[in-house]
Amino acid sequence: MRVENPQAQADAPAFALSRRDALIGVAVTAASALLPFSVSAASSSPSTGHGPMDFVTTKDGVDIFFKDWGPRDAQPIVFHHGWPLSSDDWDAQMLYFLGKGFRVVAFDRRGHGRSTQVSDGHDMDHYAADASAVVEKLDLKNAVHIGHSTGGGQVARYVAKFGQPQGRVAKAVLVSAVPPIMVKTASNPGGLPMEVFDGFRAQLAANRAQFFLDVAAGPFYGFNRPGAKVSQGVIENWWRQGMMGSAKAHYEGIKAFSETDQTEDLKAMSVPTLVMHGDDDQIVPIADSSELSVKLVQKGTLKVYKGFPHGMLTTHADVINPDLLAFIKG
Repeated sequence: MRVENPQAQADAPAFALSRRDALIGVAVTAASALLPFSVSAASSSPSTGHGPMDFVTTKDGVDIFFKDWGPRDAQPIVFHHGWPLSSDDWDAQMLYFLGKGFRVVAFDRRGHGRSTQVSDGHDMDHYAADASAVVEKLDLKNAVHIGHSTGGGQVARYVAKFGQPQGRVAKAVLVSAVPPIMVKTASNPGGLPMEVFDGFRAQLAANRAQFFLDVAAGPFYGFNRPGAKVSQGVIENWWRQGMMGSAKAHYEGIKAFSETDQTEDLKAMSVPTLVMHGDDDQIVPIADSSELSVKLVQKGTLKVYKGFPHGMLTTHADVINPDLLAFIKG
C-alpha cells in the first residue's frame, strides 16, 4: 500500500462582469483557455457512430440513461455518481478525459436523474447490475471505473460481481467513497450512529428541496468552512440534479449507502485500485472509509488531500483530474 499526500492548491479567483460585450469577450477567452479540446478540433473529428446519450433497459424493465462520448476504439472510463445526483456531476471529468482522447461513459442510477423513477431496487446489488447492463450494451473492455461516494460503493460491487468475472475492468478508483460500511455497528465501532442517517431520512421526507440546498451549501463542498469560496452555481447545480430524481429512490438510497457492508467486495477487488479522499470530508469521514478500504483491496494506493471536502471532484478538479490521469496511464 502506498500513501501520498498532495497539498491543496488555491482556487482560481472568481469574477463578475456586467456589460454584455465584456461577458462575451470573457466567455470566448475562457473557452479557449480552459477547454481540454478546441471546438474546431472536436467538430472536425470523425463520427463514432454512436449518439451522445441513450438508454439501456435492464432485465427488470428499468430504463437507465447514459452518455457515451468519444471514439469507440479508445480506452473507456466509466463514471459512477454519488447520492442523490446524476451523471451530470461528472462534467469536469468527462470533458477533461474526452480532451485526452479517452472514451467517457456516465449514467444515471435508477431513480436518479433521467433514469426511470422505479419503485424497487434501490440497493447495491441492483445498482451494480444496472452498471453492468450499460457496460454490456456498449461492450466496454479494459475499462477504468471511477466512483464517487455512493458511486464508489457501486464500483466496488460492480467490479467484484460483474466486471472482474467478465474480464472487462482494467483499474478502479474510489473517490470519497462509502465502503466498507458507514453506519456504526459492533464490527464497525468507528462508524456514524444510525441517528445520523435517520436524520437524513427525516429531513428528506419533511422538505427534500430545502434539505438538498442545505447539504450543497454546507458540508458537501465545505462551503460552511471559514474562508471558503462559495459558488452559488455549484450549489444550484447540485440541487438541480437532486430534484430531478425520485424522492423514494433517494430515501431508500440512504440505507443502501450507509448500511451495505462491502468488506467482501473490497477483498475481491484484484485490479489496481486508487483510493482518494479529502481529510476534511464532512459527509464520509476518511478514517472509517478510505483508510480501511485501501487495506482490504488487493492492489490499493491511498491518496489523501489535505483540507479537501467531500465534493472535491468539483471544487478541486484542477488537482484531482491530473492525478486520475496519472493513475490511469501509470
